[in-house]
Amino acid sequence: MSLAQRILDSDLRAAARLMRDLDDGFRSAAEEMKSLYPHTGRAFILGITGPPGAGKSTLVDQLTAAYRQRGRRVGVVAIDPTSPFTGGAILGDRIRMNRHAEDPGVFIRSLATRGHMGGLSRSTGDVVNVMDAMGMDVVIIETVGVGQDEIDIVRMAHTTVVVSVPGLGDDIQAIKAGVLEIGDLFVVNKADREGADRTARELAAMLEMKQAKPGDWQPKVLLTEASRNKGIEELVDEIEAHHGHLVNSGALERLKEERCARQFMDLLRERLFAEVYGHIHVNGRFREIVEDMAARRTDPYSAVEMIIAERFSGRQASNP
Repeated sequence: MSLAQRILDSDLRAAARLMRDLDDGFRSAAEEMKSLYPHTGRAFILGITGPPGAGKSTLVDQLTAAYRQRGRRVGVVAIDPTSPFTGGAILGDRIRMNRHAEDPGVFIRSLATRGHMGGLSRSTGDVVNVMDAMGMDVVIIETVGVGQDEIDIVRMAHTTVVVSVPGLGDDIQAIKAGVLEIGDLFVVNKADREGADRTARELAAMLEMKQAKPGDWQPKVLLTEASRNKGIEELVDEIEAHHGHLVNSGALERLKEERCARQFMDLLRERLFAEVYGHIHVNGRFREIVEDMAARRTDPYSAVEMIIAERFSGRQASNP
């Protein structure tokens, strides 16, 4: 029986194996995804982002518990920093969410960034699709917390929650990080700290300055203490309210279409590069091009045009 069929039959080990193969970039994993893809598109995707130290992992742990109490099956994709020794994920998030390990309604997968910028791993979208096909009602993606470049999550999640805390050197981390525009909800976590109310007020004031069209969603600022499970139910209620807004306004279907388009373009870009680069690397052309560029006998623009012409038109372009 194929991995895809076993996953559809609720085999968690098969799901873990396919996720590993996807993360390692095995071609066989793509064949399995072809079978799983028709069974995707039903899960609600929730993104949790924010700077390091904001308590995102604890918040995700509490959100998982809250959704389970509401009868939802939950998948968690935790993007962890890459280990400099093994290249794998440093499993801090998995450890913090250990209390869900025996719950069959929760599946947690940690992924290493492996140098991928934007707060996500290259295989995040595929892993989300596997969890979707497994029948998870909610898939929570926790970004690595890289700060200013962490905007990829808005391209993948249906609802994006930006988490901040007072006392990290800047009262409004979201503004400094450039993520004020991507948040559907804003959370000031560790609200027992001094300055939490001021941070929330300033965030709310900045959000009020944004020009919104009639009928647009108005982001809210909420206070939470994830370590004490305070404010979590209110946060889930607001997340559900945003989900309802997306459904009723038709925005959810547009988001799904945009995600499909990005997934196609990303995969096309990756495959085309692998095919072209693999070809010129094997036949020695890559080394020749680099040597010609170093000697200024050619330029990178002409070299790329030449390789594309050779690969896709079948014509032997003249050496620039």
